[in-house]
Amino acid sequence: MKTPQVGPLDRPGYGPQPTAAARLPVSRAQGRVLTALGRSDQPVTMAALSTATGLHANTLRDHLDALERAGLVRRHTAAPHGPGRPRSLYQAVAADAAHVEYAGLATVLASTIRRSSDDPRLAATVAGAQWGQELAAAHGRPARAGDPEARREVVAVLDELGFAPESDPDHAVVHLTRCPLLDTARRFPDVVCAVHLGIVQGALAEYDADPDSAELYPFSEPGACRLELDRRATATAR
Repeated sequence: MKTPQVGPLDRPGYGPQPTAAARLPVSRAQGRVLTALGRSDQPVTMAALSTATGLHANTLRDHLDALERAGLVRRHTAAPHGPGRPRSLYQAVAADAAHVEYAGLATVLASTIRRSSDDPRLAATVAGAQWGQELAAAHGRPARAGDPEARREVVAVLDELGFAPESDPDHAVVHLTRCPLLDTARRFPDVVCAVHLGIVQGALAEYDADPDSAELYPFSEPGACRLELDRRATATAR
């Protein structure tokens, strides 16, 4: 399995910009809360949120209070219905829950792999590939399996993760202009960038395309990382 070759990190202006979610001060559990809130178009009750997240009401209340202070959750009061205090309802505010959950999980993954693995880059790529297959399966398969459709779907998955990809019409070359984990990627590029390549390779495999057709060049362009999804085409174009 290939791993990315990370370019110099000290060139001003090279590499992507952070996504807004990368700066959000949330824990993994708080990310789960935001994810659950993001799945509903309407404000959610504490009981429903506890069921969705598996968190005890007292723990959940602490997380909601913290998220409300951070401006990521808005609290509503339900209309009175019978005796007793009206229920509180909660709604996510200006946060992409998928990005938040991704950033929290990936941060933990990067630090753990860096500490415990003999080959962090390979271990991160393998873990990312498993994750990429799960993301691709959840995203849905294209109508026809194969390289062109797979590349299009992979770009869509990357967009949902917060990479703000810009690609050519054939999706052979993709410029990743944002990074949901930019700060951690600069600290541990061998791990984080390998996870990102693994995500792409796993998604390609899930869509019946060649995972080895992908190559990632982190921090290689002004304002972006370069991702090649069809190395044969890009090699011919050079």
